[in-house]
Amino acid sequence: MTDESRGIGGTVGPPWSVDVLADLHAGVLDEREAAELWPLVNADPEALAIIEALEATTADLADLANEPVAPMPAEYAARLDAALAAEMRSSPAFQGPPQGQQAQVAPVVDLAAARRRRNKRIGWGAGIATVAAAAIAAVAIVVPTTQQTTPGGVAQPPPAPTGPSVGGDGGGAEALVGKAIGVRDFGSLKTEERLDACVAAAGLDPDVRPEGIRPVNVAGKDGVMVIYTTGKLAQFRIVAFGADCGPGNPAILFDKIIGQK
Repeated sequence: MTDESRGIGGTVGPPWSVDVLADLHAGVLDEREAAELWPLVNADPEALAIIEALEATTADLADLANEPVAPMPAEYAARLDAALAAEMRSSPAFQGPPQGQQAQVAPVVDLAAARRRRNKRIGWGAGIATVAAAAIAAVAIVVPTTQQTTPGGVAQPPPAPTGPSVGGDGGGAEALVGKAIGVRDFGSLKTEERLDACVAAAGLDPDVRPEGIRPVNVAGKDGVMVIYTTGKLAQFRIVAFGADCGPGNPAILFDKIIGQK
C-alpha cells in the first residue's frame, strides 16, 4: 500500500501521501522508517489530521461489531433454504452412478451447516438465531399435560411428540420449512400411500410432489407437515395432517401460506 513516490519513499518531508500515513498508522512500516517518520508527522498539522481521521475510522469500524443486526426476512430465508435444497438434489451425490459403475459413498451434506455459512456471508446470523430461539420457545410452551394410567394405577408420562412443536394455527412452522425442504419423513403416517389418502381427502392432488414432508406436533397432536410451492417466488403452502387422517377424514391441523405475498 505504501506510495514510495512521496513521503518516506522519496523526499523526507511534507506533503505526505495518504498511503504513507495509512501505512504508518497501521504499523506496517519497518521500525527504522517509523522512527524517522513519526516525529516529522507529529510536527505537521495536516498529517496529524489525517492520522486522527484514520484513528476515528478504525474506531467506528470496531464499534460495528457491537451493533444490533436486523433479522433476515422470512421470505428470503425460505428462498435461500429452497435454493440450498435444490442444489443438494442436483449434486452428483444425489444422482445414481453411471450404468455399469458401482455407487460410491456420498459425502454427508449438513443443511444446517450450509445455512450457517450462508448467514455468515450475508451478515444475518443474528436473525437466524432469533428464529431458532422462537422455535425453542414454542417447543417449551406447547407441552402435553395429560398423563396415562396403567391398570395398576401407576401414572405413565405422555408419549413424546414425534416432531417439533408448533402452535395450533401453525405459528412457528415457518422456522421449520428450511429443515423440511427435500425431506420425506412420513412420521406417524408411516407410508406415502397413507399420506396420499389424506391429501386426496383434503381435496388436493396426490400426484403433486411436495417440496418436503416431515413430522410435526401441533398443539400436542402428532401430525405430518407437507410443503408445497405456490407458483410464486419464495412463497410456500404448508398443510399439516393429523395422525388419524385418511379416506374421508383429512384431519387438517392447519393450512397456511408463508413467504412473499
